[in-house]
Amino acid sequence: MAWCLMGACGRGATYRKPDLRIPGSWDSDGATVGAGIRTDEAGDLSAWWRRLNDPVLSGLIQEALGSNMDLLKSVARLREARERRVMAEAARKPTVSGSGSAGTRLSSNLEGRTENTNSLAAGLDASWELDVFGGVSGAIDAAVADVEVVEAETHGVRVSLAAEVGLAYVEFRSVRLRLAIFEKSTALQEETLQLLRLRNDSGLDNAQELEQAISQLEQTRAQLPVLQLSASEAVYRLDLLLGLSPGSTRARLAGEADLPRIPATIAIGIPAEVLRRRPDIRAAERKLVAETAREGVARAQLYPSFKLSGSFGVEMLLGNGTSAFLSLLGGITVPLFDGGRLRAQLRLQTAVCDQALLAYRQVILTALREVQGAVSTLTRQRERKETLTRALEAARRADELARQRFTAGVIDFQPVLDTGRSLLTLEDSLATTRAAEVNALIQLYKALGGGWSPASSSGQAGEGHKP
Repeated sequence: MAWCLMGACGRGATYRKPDLRIPGSWDSDGATVGAGIRTDEAGDLSAWWRRLNDPVLSGLIQEALGSNMDLLKSVARLREARERRVMAEAARKPTVSGSGSAGTRLSSNLEGRTENTNSLAAGLDASWELDVFGGVSGAIDAAVADVEVVEAETHGVRVSLAAEVGLAYVEFRSVRLRLAIFEKSTALQEETLQLLRLRNDSGLDNAQELEQAISQLEQTRAQLPVLQLSASEAVYRLDLLLGLSPGSTRARLAGEADLPRIPATIAIGIPAEVLRRRPDIRAAERKLVAETAREGVARAQLYPSFKLSGSFGVEMLLGNGTSAFLSLLGGITVPLFDGGRLRAQLRLQTAVCDQALLAYRQVILTALREVQGAVSTLTRQRERKETLTRALEAARRADELARQRFTAGVIDFQPVLDTGRSLLTLEDSLATTRAAEVNALIQLYKALGGGWSPASSSGQAGEGHKP
């Protein structure tokens, strides 16, 4: 692409940010109407979890940001990239080395006498490659951009980590809520079963209703081990995210607790604001810068290279005086024939540069889709929650009436069986939907690039950590 090849002849490629067509507003499909979603400036999302007002969740995320293995590895990669940048910058400076020697030479003359000659020598050698066609500066630019890529990727790990901890925490809380629902339903069904057995023993009810009650009770009990397993898996996932052994966070999660509360209103900003905040977009753009710089390095290989070198030394023969020498040399290397390797390398790097541009554009589209999808999901889950809440209120009244009439002997057991099953299903669905709503909010904060800020230092994640 033409923009990858801009620049003066022989001075490599000059990066110019691509012209991107960013929409000025989000798509409106009715999902944001009455959902508390605003397009005001989102504000500081570096610690979005505090908006959920859950101290346990905030503590878990803060701990994960200081001990997660993936984040620590990313910080180590950042140190590596910074040292590579230092190595690249060293190519712009002269190289100076020193040498020294000392020795004794034994010799004999015609008369058979032996003479010792002691000598001392010291010297300096220096060399410097002139960056006439931008090869060295292009390599430095690429190394600087590589550091910025890893910095952005490290911030991206923070964003993903905070969201993953939040999702695992919500999973645990929702499972605990569902367990409480099924345990309560099990207790009610056991009471009803006891009443049926008393009536059956008295010959007032038939065996079919008794067996139906037993079947419903056992089906409800069968869900308990599944939910308990899900709770353990959520705990183990949290342990892994925090870099702890399995079961370490179980005590911190003990006790009854509700799901985190969602704020009444949520500001998401405009699309351009999201693009400035997301670390993965920053990383993709910096990758494009790095590949453009490497294209310039590949182009510089087609031109001559110039090198200056010099030496200075002193040799002292003890008893015979001192001598010194100085030399200055200039060299030029011109590529004459390489079978087309250098031009193929240039075309290869241009193709890599084009791929980086396409990847940059793709990650932007992906970011916009993730935000839009998270907004729609959050809104639809909120609508579903409100509908299920109304349905659950009616189901509770129906179940209470059915049990009262059954206890009074006005109706048989079938209506109690039906209303109880409906009530359990709605309570479970509402708990699941509430969790899905919180998950959608967490995904929205992740899609908005929340979980880091430019003021935060990537090194803080590994503070105190020694490899």
